Amino acid sequence: MAHSQDTGPAPALPGWFLLLQQGVDGITVALNVAGTILIFLVMLLVNFDVIGRNFFASPISGVPEMVSMSIVAIVFLQIAQAFRKGRLTRTEAVLGFVEKRAPRLRLVMDIIFALGSALLIWQLYAASQPLFVKAWVRGTFEGTVGDFTAPVWPVKLIILIGCIALLVQLVMFAASAALRLVAGQGARP
Repeated sequence: MAHSQDTGPAPALPGWFLLLQQGVDGITVALNVAGTILIFLVMLLVNFDVIGRNFFASPISGVPEMVSMSIVAIVFLQIAQAFRKGRLTRTEAVLGFVEKRAPRLRLVMDIIFALGSALLIWQLYAASQPLFVKAWVRGTFEGTVGDFTAPVWPVKLIILIGCIALLVQLVMFAASAALRLVAGQGARP
Protein backbone atom coordinates (compact mmCIF):
# COMPACT_ATOMS: atom_id res chain seq x y z
CA MET A 1 0.00 0.00 0.00
CA ALA A 2 1.47 3.34 -1.04
CA HIS A 3 1.41 6.31 1.30
CA SER A 4 1.24 9.87 0.07
CA GLN A 5 3.08 11.04 3.18
CA ASP A 6 5.90 9.32 4.97
CA THR A 7 4.94 8.98 8.62
CA GLY A 8 8.27 7.48 9.65
CA PRO A 9 11.56 9.27 10.22
CA ALA A 10 12.92 11.37 7.38
CA PRO A 11 15.53 9.63 5.22
CA ALA A 12 19.08 10.24 6.39
CA LEU A 13 21.75 12.04 4.44
CA PRO A 14 23.81 9.83 2.09
CA GLY A 15 26.55 7.77 3.70
CA TRP A 16 29.33 9.36 1.62
CA PHE A 17 28.20 12.79 2.80
CA LEU A 18 28.11 11.74 6.46
CA LEU A 19 31.60 10.26 6.13
CA LEU A 20 32.90 13.45 4.54
CA GLN A 21 31.19 15.52 7.25
CA GLN A 22 32.80 13.37 9.92
CA GLY A 23 36.26 14.00 8.46
CA VAL A 24 35.65 17.74 8.16
CA ASP A 25 34.31 17.85 11.71
CA GLY A 26 37.41 16.02 12.97
CA ILE A 27 39.68 18.67 11.50
CA THR A 28 37.45 21.42 12.89
CA VAL A 29 37.59 19.88 16.36
CA ALA A 30 41.39 19.59 16.14
CA LEU A 31 41.66 23.31 15.29
CA ASN A 32 39.33 24.12 18.17
CA VAL A 33 41.49 22.08 20.56
CA ALA A 34 44.58 23.93 19.33
CA GLY A 35 42.78 27.21 20.06
CA THR A 36 41.87 26.03 23.55
CA ILE A 37 45.48 25.02 24.24
CA LEU A 38 46.59 28.45 23.05
CA ILE A 39 44.10 30.09 25.46
CA PHE A 40 45.62 28.06 28.29
CA LEU A 41 49.17 29.01 27.28
CA VAL A 42 48.24 32.70 27.06
CA MET A 43 46.68 32.47 30.50
CA LEU A 44 49.89 30.95 31.88
CA LEU A 45 52.03 33.56 30.13
CA VAL A 46 50.00 36.46 31.52
CA ASN A 47 50.05 35.00 35.04
CA PHE A 48 53.80 34.38 34.93
CA ASP A 49 54.29 37.92 33.66
CA VAL A 50 52.20 39.38 36.50
CA ILE A 51 54.03 37.25 39.08
CA GLY A 52 57.42 38.15 37.62
CA ARG A 53 56.51 41.82 37.45
CA ASN A 54 55.07 42.09 40.99
CA PHE A 55 57.25 39.71 43.00
CA PHE A 56 60.57 39.72 41.17
CA ALA A 57 60.49 43.08 39.36
CA SER A 58 61.23 41.10 36.20
CA PRO A 59 58.40 41.09 33.63
CA ILE A 60 58.46 38.78 30.63
CA SER A 61 59.40 40.64 27.46
CA GLY A 62 56.85 40.73 24.66
CA VAL A 63 53.77 39.65 26.57
CA PRO A 64 51.49 42.33 25.05
CA GLU A 65 52.65 41.42 21.55
CA MET A 66 52.24 37.68 22.14
CA VAL A 67 48.77 38.15 23.66
CA SER A 68 47.56 40.37 20.80
CA MET A 69 48.80 37.91 18.17
CA SER A 70 47.37 34.97 20.13
CA ILE A 71 43.90 36.51 20.32
CA VAL A 72 43.72 36.69 16.53
CA ALA A 73 45.02 33.12 16.23
CA ILE A 74 42.50 31.84 18.80
CA VAL A 75 39.57 33.42 16.97
CA PHE A 76 40.54 31.85 13.65
CA LEU A 77 41.36 28.47 15.18
CA GLN A 78 37.93 28.30 16.83
CA ILE A 79 35.59 30.05 14.38
CA ALA A 80 34.72 26.94 12.33
CA GLN A 81 33.79 24.99 15.46
CA ALA A 82 31.71 27.92 16.72
CA PHE A 83 29.76 27.84 13.45
CA ARG A 84 29.51 24.05 13.49
CA LYS A 85 28.00 24.10 16.98
CA GLY A 86 25.60 26.94 16.15
CA ARG A 87 27.31 29.46 18.42
CA LEU A 88 27.58 32.29 15.92
CA THR A 89 24.96 35.02 16.17
CA ARG A 90 21.83 34.35 14.14
CA THR A 91 18.19 35.22 14.69
CA GLU A 92 16.99 31.81 15.82
CA ALA A 93 13.55 33.17 16.76
CA VAL A 94 12.85 34.13 13.14
CA LEU A 95 14.40 30.93 11.77
CA GLY A 96 12.41 28.81 14.24
CA PHE A 97 9.20 30.61 13.25
CA VAL A 98 9.89 30.00 9.55
CA GLU A 99 10.86 26.37 10.20
CA LYS A 100 7.55 25.62 11.95
CA ARG A 101 5.48 27.10 9.14
CA ALA A 102 7.59 26.32 6.08
CA PRO A 103 10.47 23.91 6.72
CA ARG A 104 11.56 23.93 3.08
CA LEU A 105 11.77 27.73 3.12
CA ARG A 106 14.02 27.42 6.17
CA LEU A 107 16.30 25.14 4.16
CA VAL A 108 16.41 27.68 1.34
CA MET A 109 17.24 30.42 3.87
CA ASP A 110 20.01 28.22 5.33
CA ILE A 111 21.46 27.69 1.85
CA ILE A 112 21.39 31.42 1.07
CA PHE A 113 22.93 32.23 4.47
CA ALA A 114 25.70 29.64 4.07
CA LEU A 115 26.58 30.61 0.50
CA GLY A 116 26.53 34.34 1.32
CA SER A 117 28.73 33.72 4.35
CA ALA A 118 31.06 31.53 2.28
CA LEU A 119 31.43 34.35 -0.24
CA LEU A 120 32.30 36.76 2.56
CA ILE A 121 34.84 34.35 4.08
CA TRP A 122 36.34 33.76 0.62
CA GLN A 123 36.85 37.52 0.32
CA LEU A 124 38.54 37.55 3.73
CA TYR A 125 40.78 34.67 2.63
CA ALA A 126 41.63 36.39 -0.65
CA ALA A 127 42.51 39.62 1.19
CA SER A 128 44.57 37.80 3.83
CA GLN A 129 46.57 35.56 1.51
CA PRO A 130 48.82 38.34 0.12
CA LEU A 131 49.41 39.56 3.69
CA PHE A 132 50.67 36.10 4.64
CA VAL A 133 52.95 35.96 1.59
CA LYS A 134 54.30 39.44 2.35
CA ALA A 135 54.94 38.55 6.02
CA TRP A 136 56.65 35.30 4.98
CA VAL A 137 58.84 36.81 2.26
CA ARG A 138 59.82 39.95 4.15
CA GLY A 139 60.18 38.28 7.54
CA THR A 140 57.79 40.77 9.14
CA PHE A 141 57.87 40.72 12.93
CA GLU A 142 56.04 42.16 15.90
CA GLY A 143 57.88 43.76 18.81
CA THR A 144 60.98 45.85 19.36
CA VAL A 145 64.40 44.88 18.07
CA GLY A 146 66.72 44.27 20.99
CA ASP A 147 63.87 43.51 23.41
CA PHE A 148 61.42 41.07 21.85
CA THR A 149 60.49 40.13 18.30
CA ALA A 150 58.19 37.45 16.94
CA PRO A 151 57.41 36.64 13.31
CA VAL A 152 53.84 37.43 12.26
CA TRP A 153 53.59 34.86 9.48
CA PRO A 154 52.36 32.05 11.78
CA VAL A 155 49.33 34.15 12.76
CA LYS A 156 48.74 35.11 9.12
CA LEU A 157 48.86 31.39 8.24
CA ILE A 158 46.38 30.56 11.01
CA ILE A 159 44.04 33.21 9.60
CA LEU A 160 44.15 31.43 6.23
CA ILE A 161 43.64 28.01 7.80
CA GLY A 162 40.72 29.31 9.87
CA CYS A 163 39.13 30.87 6.80
CA ILE A 164 39.45 27.61 4.88
CA ALA A 165 38.02 25.58 7.80
CA LEU A 166 35.04 27.93 8.13
CA LEU A 167 34.55 27.99 4.37
CA VAL A 168 34.44 24.19 4.25
CA GLN A 169 31.97 24.08 7.17
CA LEU A 170 29.74 26.63 5.41
CA VAL A 171 29.82 24.65 2.15
CA MET A 172 29.02 21.43 4.04
CA PHE A 173 26.13 23.19 5.82
CA ALA A 174 24.75 24.44 2.48
CA ALA A 175 25.19 20.99 0.92
CA SER A 176 23.41 19.35 3.84
CA ALA A 177 20.50 21.77 3.53
CA ALA A 178 20.40 21.25 -0.26
CA LEU A 179 20.38 17.46 0.12
CA ARG A 180 17.54 17.71 2.63
CA LEU A 181 15.65 20.08 0.34
CA VAL A 182 15.98 17.69 -2.60
CA ALA A 183 14.93 14.76 -0.39
CA GLY A 184 11.90 16.71 0.81
CA GLN A 185 13.04 16.82 4.42
CA GLY A 186 12.68 19.57 6.97
CA ALA A 187 15.51 21.68 8.29
CA ARG A 188 16.55 19.24 10.99
CA PRO A 189 17.45 15.56 10.49
